[in-house]
Amino acid sequence: MYSPPKIGRILATVASSVVLIAGCGGGGGGGGAPATYSIGGTLMGLAASGLVLANGSDTVSPAAGATSFVFATAVATGSSYAVTIKTQPDNEPCQVASGSGQVASAAVTNVMVTCGHPWTWVSGANTIGATGVYGTQGTAAAGTVPGARAWAVSWTDSTANLWLFGGTPTPGNAIDTFNDLWRYSPGSGQWTWVGGSNALNASGVYGTLGIAAPGNVPGARSGSVSWIDSAGVLWLFGGAGFDSVGTFGHLNDLWRYSPGSGQWTWVAGSNTVESKGVYGTQGVAAAGNVPGARWFSVSWIDSAGDLWLFGGGEGSTSAGISGELNDLWRYSPSSGQWTWVSGSSASDAQGVYGTQGMAAAGNMPGARFDSVSWTDSAGNMWLFGGSGFYSAGTSGALNDVWRYSPGSDQWTWVSGSNTVSATGVYGTLGVAAAGNVPGARSGSVAWFDSAGDLWLLGGVGLDSAGTLGYLNDLWRYTPGGGQWTWVGGSNALNASGVYGTLGIAAPGNVPGARSGSVVWLDNAGKLRLFGGLGYDSTGTGVLNDLWVY
Repeated sequence: MYSPPKIGRILATVASSVVLIAGCGGGGGGGGAPATYSIGGTLMGLAASGLVLANGSDTVSPAAGATSFVFATAVATGSSYAVTIKTQPDNEPCQVASGSGQVASAAVTNVMVTCGHPWTWVSGANTIGATGVYGTQGTAAAGTVPGARAWAVSWTDSTANLWLFGGTPTPGNAIDTFNDLWRYSPGSGQWTWVGGSNALNASGVYGTLGIAAPGNVPGARSGSVSWIDSAGVLWLFGGAGFDSVGTFGHLNDLWRYSPGSGQWTWVAGSNTVESKGVYGTQGVAAAGNVPGARWFSVSWIDSAGDLWLFGGGEGSTSAGISGELNDLWRYSPSSGQWTWVSGSSASDAQGVYGTQGMAAAGNMPGARFDSVSWTDSAGNMWLFGGSGFYSAGTSGALNDVWRYSPGSDQWTWVSGSNTVSATGVYGTLGVAAAGNVPGARSGSVAWFDSAGDLWLLGGVGLDSAGTLGYLNDLWRYTPGGGQWTWVGGSNALNASGVYGTLGIAAPGNVPGARSGSVVWLDNAGKLRLFGGLGYDSTGTGVLNDLWVY
């Protein structure tokens, strides 16, 4: 039975706070000297050291994590001031707002210095429910753009083009799904409709197993997972969508797409819905092994080019029982065989956390779906949150962080709670701390930067007050220090988007709270965020906005 993710609509009022910096007004000196006043203001998001601010020849060097600043030299009434950035902090650009003026008869406290990479709205609509403009298939054009959708899949090819496939425009009724394939060029800023249908609910055309053909195409679907291999080839697995005869359900088909030839190949799995899993012997690859149908799994690719798959929702076990899964699988493209590596062959397995920070053979994340995953430079596989089961066997939203080492075949519970519905602990914006942690959530997006830090954005989860709703908070996790930093966005629910001007970065810009988006990390290290289910500047719905961070 198909059951889309459910969340009640929560209305939240976000109170703004204003930080005032105490002035140090000075009285007039002997001989009628004019009064002098301090120049200062507020710092937001300063997470690195090295910032030097200047007002003429006077400078101040705020420490990482500082939230305010004041220059040592007071300025006389009637004099001009101009606060500038003399030296940027390490790998973290800052901008000054309200930095110049004339001193009146009070301390200047309204200079605002905002640090971090500002958001830029670069494509799509700033309103919900936008219709796609397909143009001519295979031809890039300025007006071409995918329609609003959630729970699509994305990947980046070897030439830095961004790709988008499928998703749903109606998450409350996700039977409506796409199978359109899009390519976005960051250089030109243009979308190209590459393949698939420009209508909803297209059936899959599977062709012959293992044979690429121009007419082959996966059926419309959402909640799939994807990998990109070293040759720039896309691999796509499962989701909820339409099979070869137009029946809607959960899928376990594995596809390969070659950007060079523009052709799809049905590689493994069934061409019909709700196929049972065939687990075989744990740790042993076999031709008949295959994960059961499912959606909202997570995936990794290792240094050997093998594809890894974990968990998912409404999956089919070996007994054909539908539920949440925590099975871990490896697929070898060279042999064309699946291996059931670990986890349960039954549904709804509870987590075994062990001791935080300690790998152990018996440790295992509980069954879950709609989590996020990433791979670090050492080849370890990481997992965060989702909706699923914790150690007591109760299900709900999770915020646990896990690390899996393929070499030892062991899981480590690294961070977060071993219970459901944990509240977010935000701490101070821009300041890492041992107690900081994102609240439990599902439907987030995540990526790794060149320094090896994890970045996490949004989802449906719990804010700093422990209330459930849509989030737009941005977090950074440093594996070496094991600490979270709240970097941007709101610590309250259902924040509206601030779009600013199309194509113009600004410190105040921010995507609205959302779930089920997709992200890309381009060759320049910039994040691209697209769509999802969430908030524009005025209301909530499905989005097709494209952002750069």
